[in-house]
This record gives sequence, C-alpha cells and structure tokens, in this order.
Amino acid sequence: MVSPLGLIAGLGDLPVAIAENAVATGQGVHVLRLKGFEDPRLAAYPGSVVGLGEVGAVISRLKSAGCRDLVFAGNVSRPNFADLKLDLKGAALLPKVLSEARRGDDALLRVLVNEFEKNGFNVIGSEQAHASLLAPAGLIAGPAPSGSELSDMAVAARVSSASGALDIGQACVVCDGLVLAVEAQEGTDEMLRRCAMLPEAIRGRAGARRGVLVKRPKPVQERRIDLPTTGVSTVELAAAAGLAGIGVEAGGALMLNRPAMEARASELGLFLYGFPPDLGAQA
Repeated sequence: MVSPLGLIAGLGDLPVAIAENAVATGQGVHVLRLKGFEDPRLAAYPGSVVGLGEVGAVISRLKSAGCRDLVFAGNVSRPNFADLKLDLKGAALLPKVLSEARRGDDALLRVLVNEFEKNGFNVIGSEQAHASLLAPAGLIAGPAPSGSELSDMAVAARVSSASGALDIGQACVVCDGLVLAVEAQEGTDEMLRRCAMLPEAIRGRAGARRGVLVKRPKPVQERRIDLPTTGVSTVELAAAAGLAGIGVEAGGALMLNRPAMEARASELGLFLYGFPPDLGAQA
C-alpha cells in the first residue's frame, strides 16, 4: 500500500499544486494546515489544522495517517515565539528554535527538518513531490533575451547569490547594470511593486521594456523547504514594473502553472529564462 504524502501547508498556490499532484498520481495526501495560514482550498483533502507550536501533534497525526514522505510548502510568516501555544514536544524544541532563529530563516528551518527526520520521516523538497514544477534550462517563453539583458541577468544572479549568502532574500532586479531592488522580508511581489514606483528613467515601461528580475536559491539554504517560486502574478508584476524578463536558476526554482506563466509572458512581451547555476560566478 502506498503511503500518503504528508504535507505541512501554509498559504499560496504551491501546497495546493502539490496536493493536487499527489492525488492525481495515486499517492494520496494528508494535509496539516498551519493555524493562521489556512488556505481554504486545502480543506477538501484529508487532514486537519494544527498550531505552529504543536510539534508533537503534527508528528502524531502524520504517523496515524501512515505518512512517511513529508513536504513543507506555502507561505508562513515568522511567528512571535512568545505568543506560541506549545505542546510538550514544541516546548522541548523551543530553546533550540530560539537559538537558531537568531542566525536566520535557513538555520531555523534546518531545526524543523532535523526534528522530523529524527522522528522517522523522510523530508523531501517540493520539486521531489512535484517534479514538473522545476524550471528548465534556456529560453522558456517570450522573446529571446538580448545581450544587454543577459548581462543584467548575470549581475542580478551575482547580487542574489551574495544577498542569499547572508540569508537576506532570493531575488534581485537589475536594469542596464544598475541594481534597482533586492528582496528582503517583504517578498518578491512587494519588491516588484516598489520597482514599479521608480522613475521610468531608470527602468523600462510597456513598449520599451528594460531590466530583469532574477530568482535563485540562497547558497546556504535548506532546499527541501524554501526553493524560490514564481507564478503568473510574478509575470504580471514584472510587466507592471516595465521589466523585459524573468530569469530563474534552472533546476533551482519552481514555476507554478507553467503553461499559464508562459502564455502570460508571451502576451505581455516578457521572456522567461532558465539560467545555469554558475551564472553569478561568471559575471
């Protein structure tokens, strides 16, 4: 008998896509929706709602459901640890969580992965749970990037790698060699909205697009939990900011509903491009 996929889910399209795929492939899924971050679309699947501090309850429910493989997916804001309602296992884990949280999100995520692995689960990445989400190499959609756009992509890839090494963010926007924005805790969508408010003299516009958004994994990150993700909204916000295209690390980023992304990019005149992992080093 196939064990259902365990899915600890936050908000957004990614956990929904993973749940749909698990059912479509016959594996099945057991979804634990995190309290305060429940997507109503996931209520249709077997599972329940759990608090962020209820680590013991999560482990117990996943084991009762027969889950062996476990994936974390979706958007969850860092909580106020003082306000968390903890069960016994959550309370025992809290000192280590607090210690590692000071070192950044990636260190915090590793604590969680290690705890579930110690309890017998096989923690897998979203791309293992749904392989078709991974970005391919080369031109994916839209017009081929020009030489100057490829140069902007290389600069943005290098900047993203540097900021990622400091556990800051996964994305950067560069136009004509000038860094327009670097992602931090606000996320990619808000970063792109900031870009759209910049003077057109330093960015592109519809009909005269310039600049590139790049998303890539942080060099230090736990890839099983936090691969960079793009979707149709990313394309639309990049277009609204006047950008010429979006570059993602081939094999290191997720593309949600890729056919729709490709169609929207072509419609708006943006390119989607999968760049090699060593691009930043070459810039």
